[in-house]
Amino acid sequence: AGDSRREQFRRYLEKGGVLDMLTKVLVALYEEPEKPNNAMDFLKQHLGTAGPETADVETLRLEVIELRQKYELLLEENKDLKAKLAQFDPPKEEGQPE
Repeated sequence: AGDSRREQFRRYLEKGGVLDMLTKVLVALYEEPEKPNNAMDFLKQHLGTAGPETADVETLRLEVIELRQKYELLLEENKDLKAKLAQFDPPKEEGQPE
């Protein structure tokens, strides 16, 4: 019964491509000329489970804040320019094409 369950599980992994993916990543680690200090990090990175680097996240967070501030300034500038433009545009009369 135990062998049957193992065989079923092996087929399940094989069908899902898990065995192929693990094999490829382990072969890549084996063929790595300079072995990484942390094999688990290597596996996570190559399996796509590693999250973004903390420094990258912080850089992106600061960029988002900066872009939001710039956006607000541009909205204000746009509003001011529209107000100035309205001073020079004669009011449109009804029935006239724009």
